[in-house]
Amino acid sequence: MIIRRLWLATFALAAAVGLSGCGYNDFQRLDEQVKASWSEVLNQYQRRTDLIPNIVATVKGEASFEQETLTKVIEARAKATSIQATPALINDPQAFDKFQKAQGELSGALSRLMAVSERYPTLRANSAFQDLRVQLEGTENRITVARNRYIKTVAEYNVLARSFPTNLTAMMFSYSVKPNFTVQNEAQISVPPSVSFEKPASK
Repeated sequence: MIIRRLWLATFALAAAVGLSGCGYNDFQRLDEQVKASWSEVLNQYQRRTDLIPNIVATVKGEASFEQETLTKVIEARAKATSIQATPALINDPQAFDKFQKAQGELSGALSRLMAVSERYPTLRANSAFQDLRVQLEGTENRITVARNRYIKTVAEYNVLARSFPTNLTAMMFSYSVKPNFTVQNEAQISVPPSVSFEKPASK
């Protein structure tokens, strides 16, 4: 009995050392970091989504505001929020690509809205709208920071999943390569909307 226990203890220790040496513990650590960094990305996207109804409501007070620009923001928000951002999404390249494209479209629509709003003196003079714009800029900056953190964490995870001999561990425990934000998309939506409140120079 004692010999059997010693053998089991030795086997367990050898297995633990083996798993550690082949990257199993690193996969556990990085997988959790990816999930945490993704949650922060979603948190900041949600923060932006929550700001939009107030922005739209304020802009609607400007009777002559371009309806097409406003409609595009509303439609882009509806499209982005229609995608269920579950934790499983970061393991599904196709769903991830659809999600990031929807968020990119929303960023583009918001940037257009902010640019058009510069043409309306009443909006530039509206303190509530100015506050919302500043909040939006801050949120866009936080989105960029959160996305960059996610990109770096996923890159580290994917290197581990592709490298030998840890790729064998990845295959054994189903640690597949995770999708990441594309360079093109990163350039498109990492630029915060302008929040300049200066009046255009008179001609």
